[in-house]
Amino acid sequence: MSKKSEHNIRFTDLVSGLPSTVPFVGAETQERARGKPYAARIGANENVFGPSPKALKAMAEAAPDIWKYGDSESYDLKQALAAHHGISAENIAIGEGVDGMLGYLVRMFVAPGDAVVTSLGGYPTFNFHVAGFGGDLHTVPYLNDHENSKGLINLAGILRPKLIYLANPDNPMGTVLPAEAVQAMIESVPDGSLMVLDEAYIEFAPENTAPALDTDEQRVIRMRTFSKAYGMAGARVGYAIGHRGVISAFDKIRNHFGMNRMAQAGAIAALADQGYLRDTLVKVAKARGRIAAIASANGLSSLPSATNFVAVDCGRDGAFAKRVLQGLLDRDVFVRMPFVAPQNRCIRISAGLPEHLDLLEKVLPEALAEAGS
Repeated sequence: MSKKSEHNIRFTDLVSGLPSTVPFVGAETQERARGKPYAARIGANENVFGPSPKALKAMAEAAPDIWKYGDSESYDLKQALAAHHGISAENIAIGEGVDGMLGYLVRMFVAPGDAVVTSLGGYPTFNFHVAGFGGDLHTVPYLNDHENSKGLINLAGILRPKLIYLANPDNPMGTVLPAEAVQAMIESVPDGSLMVLDEAYIEFAPENTAPALDTDEQRVIRMRTFSKAYGMAGARVGYAIGHRGVISAFDKIRNHFGMNRMAQAGAIAALADQGYLRDTLVKVAKARGRIAAIASANGLSSLPSATNFVAVDCGRDGAFAKRVLQGLLDRDVFVRMPFVAPQNRCIRISAGLPEHLDLLEKVLPEALAEAGS
């Protein structure tokens, strides 16, 4: 049998120049590499308390119709969100999680060479999309483990970037800026720029965190999700709130059948069950408190968190924190850590079930001792 001749595959120059990387290595990928599952999956900021039973029921009832494409406009979900937030449905776009919405947004605004401003060590999936469309990423270091809102807007005033990204509450540190600081940033966005306010964790945050929704404001678009507080990360339901001029542009480039029927039904039911959401927030707060207590018992400090995870300061440098993280992974506890110094002195632990945190409490001293030796 003759050998086939070499076939020339022609990627774009942009794709050819990108590294073979992903923002996060998934838990399943790691489990396949190690040959066994983790006993405590508390690293991806998933909500282990799960969705409302009413959401599960709605998804189960929708399952027989899964042979149909989902509503391409997510009409019922959009109407429910509009009523929930007290805004018009024309100010809402729905897509495959915040990650999917960020990808669409970058595609809408960023051409090769366009400037984008974000925090050094901030949410890497946003950076992944910017790189994928050839944007020129400019970063501002964190200030006392908080995103530096004044630094970001000052740099934006110089560069006049297409996009300015801020996560509030922040991932990976879990810290939060008050609404007045965020509002001041919005009001200082230079002409021609758009602020991307990622509020994926907003339900966990104090009441004074989110500025009032103003859908006439053209300088900001806000991203929210059902992945975190509503416990539906696997369903991939995210949405954007903004001026109708920006929101309507999503229809030009989005996957119109990207939202499946079961996910839409589940999100509607989850949104209607605010009592379950309140119970979940109590459970998450309790778990955060226990993580902080476990850290303290081992001589470590933790950052105050407005999310469903806690950044635990390992007290030394990133190399030491990475050894601690590896020690936990070796002991069946899946956690993650920030990528950039000085935030990488921390490990990031998601709120878990009591049995997950029991295991963490048992093995953290072992991981610390091993890392120190």
